[in-house]
Amino acid sequence: MKFSVRTVLSVAILLSAETVALPQSPTQKPELQEIASGKTRVIDLSYALSDKLVPWPGDAKAFEAKVNATVEKDGYFTRSFWMLEHYGTHMDAPAHFPPGSTTVDKIPVEKFFGPAVIVDVRNEAERDPDYQLTVKRIEAWEEKHDKIPAGAIVVLRTGWPSRWPDISRYRNQDANGTMHFPGFSVDAAKRLLERKISGLGCDTLSIDPGNSKDFPVHRLVLGAEVFQLENLADLKDLPEAGAFLIAAPIKLEGGSGGPVRVFGLVAEK
Repeated sequence: MKFSVRTVLSVAILLSAETVALPQSPTQKPELQEIASGKTRVIDLSYALSDKLVPWPGDAKAFEAKVNATVEKDGYFTRSFWMLEHYGTHMDAPAHFPPGSTTVDKIPVEKFFGPAVIVDVRNEAERDPDYQLTVKRIEAWEEKHDKIPAGAIVVLRTGWPSRWPDISRYRNQDANGTMHFPGFSVDAAKRLLERKISGLGCDTLSIDPGNSKDFPVHRLVLGAEVFQLENLADLKDLPEAGAFLIAAPIKLEGGSGGPVRVFGLVAEK
């Protein structure tokens, strides 16, 4: 029996609705219903893994791939690869920072499906690379699109992918080695946790701003057993509200995180 992409996506969304609270507002709910029942565009929000991506400062070696067999010599093609858990587009499991404890293989799978909440702060980030998302900015999003639903995956769109994969521009380090890129503030993270979100994401190296020294947002969010997505690809094709996200991480036993394939589902008008 063959299934269309539309059918598979419809089943995924409808099944996740049993465990994730889909939006009940008049501005959000119809759009997700359109995704489940109509023509859907699938947007890949992940960077392909290679040794050419932007690693965290100090990670001299983050990825390596070697050819094990070739078609010419062996009749088939295989490779082996090695990489850090936190490299490229990846998920931070709660165990990555205390007091979080859940490893990536133990995160409840229903958390990987959720309504997409895109907070576009490109203008703010252009004016101030150290910008931190404010509670006021979240309130402005909710005034426009209604309250952020439980089970949502909230993503910060900063415009930083325009710098990828230029290491110097993406890290944006000053003479002292301090990085400068936008992120979430602690107060904003607290407000989002009150909304009972499933995940928090960004299109930069970290959900904490680049100049953070002690990663308070990591500790807060992961301590609440909420996963994080970092180094997401360009979010330009996702609306601020009405899309749906699927985040499928590697099921790495005991992992503090790992590479993740993130898909945005958007109803085509």
